[in-house]
Amino acid sequence: MKNDKFINIKCTKSTLLRTALLIVALINNCLTLCGHSVLPFDEEMVTQVISAAFTGVTSIMAWWKNNSFSEAAHKADSHLKELKDSKKVSAE
Repeated sequence: MKNDKFINIKCTKSTLLRTALLIVALINNCLTLCGHSVLPFDEEMVTQVISAAFTGVTSIMAWWKNNSFSEAAHKADSHLKELKDSKKVSAE
């Protein structure tokens, strides 16, 4: 009789991707500790990539979120919040 617990494992694609990336990172770390440079990146390139990623993420966040600067925009935000809160109260 088979033990189906280990054969019928269900997981999402994102779980598999995260697991694979973790394995690659661990292998890379072990090889780096042993003195082998697996990834052909120098420190300057890593700094540039991190800086570009940070700029990209913050740009998207700033663009996506509602950024209210004027008095009218703040009043509209307050009104919208009141409407949402009243819907939550009536739903309960």
